[in-house]
Amino acid sequence: MRKILCLLLLLPVSLFAQRSEVLLDTGWEFHQGDGTARWKKVTVPHDWAIYGPFDRENDLQNVAVTQNMENKASLKTGRTGGLPWVGVGWYRRKLNIPAGKRATLVFDGAMSEARVSVNGEEVCYWPYGYNSFHVDITPFVHPGINELRVRLENLPQSSRWYPGAGLYRNVHLILTDEVHVPVWGTYVTTPVVQEDRALVRLETRIEQGYGALLETEILDPGGAVAASLSSVVSGAETIQEFTVPSPSLWSPETPSLYKAVSRVILGGREVDRDETVFGIRQAGF
Repeated sequence: MRKILCLLLLLPVSLFAQRSEVLLDTGWEFHQGDGTARWKKVTVPHDWAIYGPFDRENDLQNVAVTQNMENKASLKTGRTGGLPWVGVGWYRRKLNIPAGKRATLVFDGAMSEARVSVNGEEVCYWPYGYNSFHVDITPFVHPGINELRVRLENLPQSSRWYPGAGLYRNVHLILTDEVHVPVWGTYVTTPVVQEDRALVRLETRIEQGYGALLETEILDPGGAVAASLSSVVSGAETIQEFTVPSPSLWSPETPSLYKAVSRVILGGREVDRDETVFGIRQAGF
């Protein structure tokens, strides 16, 4: 009876959880270099270079600093802290992908020259290490257990200060239905900001959503502040506009935030829910 009761309690959650986001912080293994090596368990975020050892030889650069009016190259040291940040690091872990779901990986920071492979096939190359990136891995996975590998390499003289090494920020797995709002698929602006009202403009991109209904509410910490709007998706982007009365403006001293909650309805069923946090502010130059 206890097992049956637990299943009944969990059933409503699974029916309505069309989108899920998994933080991939555990279950990783790492080794340094391209050769055969012994994998060791790590958690992400992970920076393999901070384990050292510190050595002046790791930091030598034979350069002429033109800003200092130097015409001849000379040895410099100390710019990157003497840490051994140049080289290759490998990461791997298992991914459990449910049947019938689209799967997207989001990397908040991977230093650098990232090559992402799923089940032995390269799915993404992202050389720049300082900003986030995402990749739809749906065509490369199958229901059940899949293997994710990430190869990272810091090249010599690619940084004039310590850049970090490895998966130094979070990694996320986002699972959605076929009809969904993709990563970074919403764009919020506040073209009119006055003391008594603010105009909020929301552009939403929906994949495979032609004919779906998009319902959106604007919320502050106390609840809804703008009436829900319904728009039929008829193209690549759906534009909605809201009037927020007496807006609380964002500033460093008072960082007031709002949330746009968008529900994608298809055939009377919610197939996706996307949330975007934003502040209301107008700046002129």
